[in-house]
Amino acid sequence: MEIPLNISLPESLREFIEARVQEDNYSTPSEYVRTLIQEDQKRRETQKLEAMVQESLASGDSIEVTPEYWENKRQNLLQRFSNGAS
Repeated sequence: MEIPLNISLPESLREFIEARVQEDNYSTPSEYVRTLIQEDQKRRETQKLEAMVQESLASGDSIEVTPEYWENKRQNLLQRFSNGAS
């Protein structure tokens, strides 16, 4: 569901947005701004993920993920949920 959001911009920014809409074939200024916001969201999510990866790599703790590892995880989860269900 789309909810309108009104913002005030200086004339120079309004003109810039209108030019980008025309040059990049956006349907409306809203579409252009929505695209910018979505790109910013993706960039920030990527930065967070990269920071998490770097933190993990810097921790020095590592495990080898093998089929046996996943089987043990599966068994532990099954046991945990079957105990919780009783």
